[in-house]
Amino acid sequence: MHEPGGYPPANDAVIEHAKRSEGRLVPYCRLDPAAAPLAEARRCLGEGAAGVKLHPRAEGFALDIPALEPVFALADERRLPVLVHAGRGIPALGRHAVAVCERHPGLALILAHAGICDLAWLWKEAGGLPNLFFDTAWWSPSDLLALFRLVPPGHILFGSDAPYASPAFGAAMGLRYAAQVGLSDEARELVFGGQLARILKGEEPADAGPAPGPQGIDADPLLERVYTFLVASLGQMFRGVEPTETLALTALACAVDDGAPQAETCATVLRLLELRPLADDRPSHFTPGISHVVAAACVARTPGVPMPRLRSDAR
Repeated sequence: MHEPGGYPPANDAVIEHAKRSEGRLVPYCRLDPAAAPLAEARRCLGEGAAGVKLHPRAEGFALDIPALEPVFALADERRLPVLVHAGRGIPALGRHAVAVCERHPGLALILAHAGICDLAWLWKEAGGLPNLFFDTAWWSPSDLLALFRLVPPGHILFGSDAPYASPAFGAAMGLRYAAQVGLSDEARELVFGGQLARILKGEEPADAGPAPGPQGIDADPLLERVYTFLVASLGQMFRGVEPTETLALTALACAVDDGAPQAETCATVLRLLELRPLADDRPSHFTPGISHVVAAACVARTPGVPMPRLRSDAR
């Protein structure tokens, strides 16, 4: 998902698509710190870009390199969002992100993929940094429940991680996590669009109150068995392996009594797995039906939310 030949043509294409979308799309520009990033940022902002995207792993850089400091200063001056890939394989990203937020209070630094690279400790910093945000563009129920429980909702922004998931799918999963931890309607409106709209307008972020905290975490031992086998299946599917054995174990773990408290959740998990043959997933190098297994894992970890009604042709 990067452009070894340089980003200007891709940035131009994104900006042009956004112009033709009649306001439905808001373009960012992606920068390579080794290719005159400040000049490219100024050029793209002049053409209509509304923010900056950085991918430290793809281009092999850290946020503390000198070439990026003028870009951060420009974003600070213009109150722009800066979206940063924050998956695995990026040493010191969290520490550098905190330093950027402290030096440049006017920018909004958004760590993609729930900030999983440093979420283990970075969640504690969010309350003291009004310009540090995390997006929900990730698949793991454990990571996303930790994000929604530990990070104040005003610091969480919806992200779909397209093309790995559709925006509708990402929103459905994210809304289940938000409901499971008990976020208010007002907080959910901020997470799912309201806060980002404020950021894009250069307004002060809204305060949606403290994080719900770890209390009330569901740890049903039977559903944890279901969830564990589903996650094991996903690990194989990401490598293109059909998880026959682990999905069989999932089905056995779902064989609870009809009157058991877990029965409806287990029935929904099994129905999602039955619908896998109808899946039309992307990208193609994953085992088909991966979105159904992700959804089943989400359901297993959000038993406090009403179960979805699944049509026979559900995709």
